[in-house]
Amino acid sequence: MTARILVVDDIPANVKLLEARLLAEYFEVLTATSGPEAIEICENGKVDVVLLDVMMPGMDGIEVCRRLKSDPSTSHIPIVMVTALDQVSDRIRGLEAGADDFLTKPVRDLHLMTRVRSLVRLKSLTDELRLRASTTREIGIEELLSRNSPDLFSRPRVLLVDEAPSSSQRIALMLETVADMNVSVDPQEALIQAAEKGYDCIIISGRLTDFDPLRLCAQLRSVDRTRLIPIILMVDPGNDALIVRGLELGVDDYIIRPFDRHELLARLDTQIRRKRYNDHLRASVAETIEMAVTDGLTGLHNRRYLDSHLQTLVDRAAGRDRPLAVMITDLDRFKTVNDTYGHDAGDLVLREFARRLRQNVRGIDLACRYGGEEFIVVMPDTSGDVAERVGERIRAQIAGTPFSLGEGRPELTVTVSVGVSSLRHGSDTPDALLKRADLALYEAKKRGRNRVVGLAA
Repeated sequence: MTARILVVDDIPANVKLLEARLLAEYFEVLTATSGPEAIEICENGKVDVVLLDVMMPGMDGIEVCRRLKSDPSTSHIPIVMVTALDQVSDRIRGLEAGADDFLTKPVRDLHLMTRVRSLVRLKSLTDELRLRASTTREIGIEELLSRNSPDLFSRPRVLLVDEAPSSSQRIALMLETVADMNVSVDPQEALIQAAEKGYDCIIISGRLTDFDPLRLCAQLRSVDRTRLIPIILMVDPGNDALIVRGLELGVDDYIIRPFDRHELLARLDTQIRRKRYNDHLRASVAETIEMAVTDGLTGLHNRRYLDSHLQTLVDRAAGRDRPLAVMITDLDRFKTVNDTYGHDAGDLVLREFARRLRQNVRGIDLACRYGGEEFIVVMPDTSGDVAERVGERIRAQIAGTPFSLGEGRPELTVTVSVGVSSLRHGSDTPDALLKRADLALYEAKKRGRNRVVGLAA
């Protein structure tokens, strides 16, 4: 896995040392010797991880981290603070500024590479989500992220897996003011619980006596409903093997016992912010896709969806030698409704027609608003004569039940004309199928409207 790593340190020897280690692992390396230079590189180039020295003249690493994390265009870049300081207070300052982790000088190769690879994986996921979100919306990422979801600020839900009562009680006291926490002493029950409830983070003790904590981490990463929940591993001092293997399995962070409450809160906050950031991007992508294929007025699929899906339905019917029918409906003299009662009344009629249409077709049928007052229904496994009977049922229901235009307005009688065509096996195409249905609709209009016409296959 290659990536672009930015090394920031005002001492050239330190820069060269880290650069050599990263190049040996086939990473691409950028370097900076000051805070402003590092910020400029992050703003102008594609950086996957920043290794940032804390003690620098002028603008120190804490301030650089704070500025990068406060800028929407760079806030998603993981930052590892590299420092000779090893006080809890120093780590907390960096974590509160938004740092993702700390490495203490002299940096050990194993810790460096394991942590960098873990953060590169997380960054690639975020990049993919950002790309999809910005591409589908055609707006700046800043505007996208400014649309706050209630989940961004709700009280987080945390699952603690710890079989030691003294430890779990202590952690529960640490988190009681900031999170809703559940405790599980059984790893298998914890896996089920995590899949059933929407947790924002899972904290796992590395001291489980009868169960390998890394197996639980691996199981959580293999289940769809828990794959994206951040995991923090609690580790005893000196247990480097557990840390390295955990990060390789997808653990998001670790904390070494005994730990300070502020450090736990800062690490937890980092993981929850990242999860909600990515959840927000996913929701935005899903919403955009839904908007792209759904008619906003009626809630039916739109023409774009029909154009992309009809070929699949035709190919499937042809491949299985099954019937398929298409029905086009058009509200008669709909322009008169808009001209007489206004476009708001016309919208009410369209919404109600769509509701009735949906009630009269099957779940497997594809109902779309084709444009204006025209609607199309594609009916798999349906012959032309059956489709005509469905069309007649819809026509009668529309004509027989007046449409309400709202309080203070008279009810309106509406009629609909329907054209039906069916698939000709051999060389038929979606365009030809729609064309025949459209010709049938034209014939229905020509014969006086309020009727169903089918073209024989």
